[in-house]
Amino acid sequence: MSARGADELVFLPLGGSNEIGMNFNCYGFGPADDRKWIIVDVGVTFGDQTTPGVDVILPDPAFIEAHAEDILGIVLTHAHEDHIGAMGWLWPRLRAPIYATPFTAFLLREKMRERGVLDEADITEIPLGGTITIGPFEVTLITLTHSIPEPNGLAIRTPLGTVLHTGDWKIDPDPLLGGVTDQDAIRRLGDEGVLAMVCDSTNVFVDGVAGSEAEVRVAMNALIRPLKGRVAVACFASNVARMHTAIHAAQANGRQVCLVGRSMIRMAAAAASVGLFNDVAPFVTEQVASGLPHDQVLYLCTGSQGEPRAALARIADGSHPHVRLGQGDHCVFSSRVIPGNEVPIRTLQNKLADRGVRLYTERDHPGIHVSGHPCRDELKQMYQWARPKIAVPTHGERRHLLEHAALARDLQVVETVAPRNGDMVRLAPGRAEIIDEVPAGRLYVDGGVLTTEDGEALRERRHMAHSGVLTVSVVLDGRGRITSGPQVRGVGLPSDDEYPLGEMLDDLAQIAEDTVKRLGGDDLEEDEAVEQALMRALKRASQRIWGRRPIVEATVLRV
Repeated sequence: MSARGADELVFLPLGGSNEIGMNFNCYGFGPADDRKWIIVDVGVTFGDQTTPGVDVILPDPAFIEAHAEDILGIVLTHAHEDHIGAMGWLWPRLRAPIYATPFTAFLLREKMRERGVLDEADITEIPLGGTITIGPFEVTLITLTHSIPEPNGLAIRTPLGTVLHTGDWKIDPDPLLGGVTDQDAIRRLGDEGVLAMVCDSTNVFVDGVAGSEAEVRVAMNALIRPLKGRVAVACFASNVARMHTAIHAAQANGRQVCLVGRSMIRMAAAAASVGLFNDVAPFVTEQVASGLPHDQVLYLCTGSQGEPRAALARIADGSHPHVRLGQGDHCVFSSRVIPGNEVPIRTLQNKLADRGVRLYTERDHPGIHVSGHPCRDELKQMYQWARPKIAVPTHGERRHLLEHAALARDLQVVETVAPRNGDMVRLAPGRAEIIDEVPAGRLYVDGGVLTTEDGEALRERRHMAHSGVLTVSVVLDGRGRITSGPQVRGVGLPSDDEYPLGEMLDDLAQIAEDTVKRLGGDDLEEDEAVEQALMRALKRASQRIWGRRPIVEATVLRV
């Protein structure tokens, strides 16, 4: 243990460790009772079938919010949603200066404007390769390659040593948009001495290298060249290099490009703002595209993950106001399947196929997508360049972090720590170790309102999704006698021909009537007591009938 009052350098993930997405990392410097902090990335993750009605999930900043006066700055590595998506929601609770490169700052301002906090935020643009001093932290941006413009690693220098925080990265010798990985800067950092490297673990189980965007461009051109009919390409809007590849393939084959989906349009504007689309012909509107000959148009669409409200889902449903795909048309999925999205993607693809659209995916055409994260050979190369004393895997599920730590040990890294969200890691002085555990929960954006992950509304919604709902209503006179009902209705409850739902509800209504008649005295006079008795009785009966207890809502009226 360090001496009381001595300076320490600590790393604290509040999101992004033990999961992929929702990155929220804190670095603290100073004695335990007087640390100064910087935050690296403030991202989101997305809801799934376990969070009905919730599309966006944020890290809970409660611990660091309690130290808001000691947060010196927020540094953003790049513009992916899982790194900046929570800024508009959480910045008002942190209120620290923000530092980002121009492309990231462009998209960040849009997010802050949407949440009505842009005028309050202090946003400083940093040039690529720039250096800023934030209290005891000197932060230098190191250009890397990834699937979005201006991805940066951070060299965080402190009086107790230097941390290389990689953010998301890969080694692409020909990224097409933006610079190549600045390996010379990383080598120089290694020569200076890297205390710890906090590093992306996404593809640690994948041998070899991720591949180059230049290879995708060749494959995309070859795929689209012979196609007749309309072509749609679905990819992540944030993958600007992939957007550019699809646009290049369209132009090379005599097709005009139509952007379909708000995030596509927004990302194209951001790319244009920093000069990345200077060689791109003007896009055509959906209305103009609909009138073009079918073999002269390419639609660049959002919705590659089967998102129900995205452009491609509406096209597949036939509900898009301007874009139609059908017999003789083609749809290229130039993206990977994010784990958990298999079912909605399969549903989307089946709908398109049913319309006569021919599909192309990375499974049958491997060249049309490459990952934006490092595979094992790239991780080995990064460790050879940086030569850190401590390896701290992040950006991965538990199995990714542990495998990454094992790889680092195989590469002769002296110390490894694989923290979970909320684990405070002391990097210096002394041996790297977890010294504390702080709260690290989640917040849900539910109907435009931030709620806790154990909030009552979502808990009830999950209950309804699993067990259904029963409502019972009864009208009593002044003496507690039934004058109407009970009426029982059910939603989401199973039945069969032998015991139809109508008969079940009639039986439940009889049970409700018997329950009211058995009440007496004060219980019969209090509406709440009658409602509680009805709910208990119907839950018990439901358990007998269906083997589950639905949500039961009871209403008592007096006449």
